[in-house]
Amino acid sequence: MGLFDFLNTPDINDGVARFDSTADAVLLDVRTPEEYVQGHIPHSRNIPLQELNRVETEVPDKAAPLFVYCLSGARSRHAVSELKRMGYVNVENIGGINGYRGKAEK
Repeated sequence: MGLFDFLNTPDINDGVARFDSTADAVLLDVRTPEEYVQGHIPHSRNIPLQELNRVETEVPDKAAPLFVYCLSGARSRHAVSELKRMGYVNVENIGGINGYRGKAEK
């Protein structure tokens, strides 16, 4: 990881497309519950960054494909690092919902 890798934010729309085409994938929204109810990507699960340890109960399979997003991509980047530390092996930061062009649910 280079010094300025944090400036390269993934395209969330590409990430959602990969999620949609990946069997048994889980889409994690790590924003707060208040942010989540304002609008979220369909089929996502809200596990706030501060409660990330809940993922071990909700997604016990450490090999499950996890696609993680937040508002801008910063919290999801942190969550991906933490999930990998927890032993999850198939984790991807797909960026921030602020770049999402699809229909959001409330």
